[in-house]
Amino acid sequence: MIKKYLHLALLAFVGFNSPAIAQLPKDSIQLILNTEIKNKRSVGIAAGFINTNGKEVICAGQTALGNAKQPDGNTLYEIGSISKVFTAIILADMVIKKQLSLNDPISKYLPATVKTPQRNGAAITLLDLATHRSGLPRMPDNFNPKDPNNPYIDYTVQQLYDFISNYTLTRDIGEKYEYSNLAVGLLGHILCLVNKSDYETLLKQRITSVLTMPSTVVSLNETLKKRMAVGHNENLIPVSNWDLDVLAGAGGIRSSVNDMLTFAAANAGILKTPLDSAIKLTQMFRNKSETPEFDMGLGWHIFTYEGQKYLNHNGGTGGFRTFIAVDRIKQIGVVVLANAGNGVDDIGFHILNSNFVLEPYVYQWHLKDAISQKLKNKGVDSAIALYQQLKIEPQEKYIFNEQQLNNLGYELIAEKKMKEAIALFQTNVYDYSGSWNVYDSLGEAYMLNGEKGLAIENYLISIELNPENENGKAMVKKMQEGK
Repeated sequence: MIKKYLHLALLAFVGFNSPAIAQLPKDSIQLILNTEIKNKRSVGIAAGFINTNGKEVICAGQTALGNAKQPDGNTLYEIGSISKVFTAIILADMVIKKQLSLNDPISKYLPATVKTPQRNGAAITLLDLATHRSGLPRMPDNFNPKDPNNPYIDYTVQQLYDFISNYTLTRDIGEKYEYSNLAVGLLGHILCLVNKSDYETLLKQRITSVLTMPSTVVSLNETLKKRMAVGHNENLIPVSNWDLDVLAGAGGIRSSVNDMLTFAAANAGILKTPLDSAIKLTQMFRNKSETPEFDMGLGWHIFTYEGQKYLNHNGGTGGFRTFIAVDRIKQIGVVVLANAGNGVDDIGFHILNSNFVLEPYVYQWHLKDAISQKLKNKGVDSAIALYQQLKIEPQEKYIFNEQQLNNLGYELIAEKKMKEAIALFQTNVYDYSGSWNVYDSLGEAYMLNGEKGLAIENYLISIELNPENENGKAMVKKMQEGK
């Protein structure tokens, strides 16, 4: 299974006897970005901060590997789950305008043909969706993308309705925080139904036209395409953009640093707008999250450090990692956008407050790169032989873990090199036989290669090792039913 990094970063930090806020100067930020590009955290990074004195934009690296074009404040990035904050503000705006209520059950707005999940007599509300307490899973399991590299582009409203109608909640509604892209994607869809529009129109009407954010969109016209950075995975390999439709409210927005600083200014109280009441509604404490230092507002996570609260959210798609944080009391905001699959939360928090520890990025993929090069030059057998040799004679720069071959295997799948991918996954299974994930990956490769029996066999081992592998269960069911 491809690991999804759409989660909160856990920060390491230390305290100092210094003022609560020590925002970094521009030169220091530039040095950090240059260093992190050199360390291969990302191909490019565009960052910015804003306060009552104005804004600064600082950039480093490239918009695409090898193109020598540095990003700037107008370069576009997929902002991923930061989209959830936009969806929450739209929800709050509709509440303020009395078009709906936070405590409305979702069944009120969905078609009568959709059977909405209930448990112990309780119904899921709009508030439950917005605060990750609905009991719905992180993602639906009825995906069947034609292009695995753009997995959401063909997920339909009917598929969403089918999943909701057939899902049985495993815990009480409101029992605990459980981050759910599905829940917020469903929320965005419901808001579209109320507004009688698509999410793009909803976003423009409710936020981007109000705040003057012309580069913040879901779909790209030809002009905006020219300003779009190329996404790269955590190994700095170029990957496809992600296009979300029905789940756009969970992660489908693109934007620039300049636009996101405007958004940060509005949320930090620097910029007074018609959305002030809605913005304040999203920033109220609602419940605890899964991490002790993080509470939940509407859309926003609220991080408390040394008694100071920071509204924040990160985002991640196949080729991008992003971060936004604001301090409403001090009226400052920070945005960091990167076109690679390695997190940037610590950079953002460190810019906001230098007391936060910034851990220099250590490139993890020298082993995978060496195996990949050998495979391209000499074939998969020679690549595996090199891997075995390096295990016997390890070098310090090579880190051995299951993700090295796993990630390379998925790159080969994207290139339709199924036999080579299967060979690498088989090697991984031998070396990491206690890991459910390696069996899941091998099962997926066999399935894509039309070897249904072997696929089911490996998925079942994966499920035995991890009974919560819902994706594996869904794939086995699908194959057993002959779909």
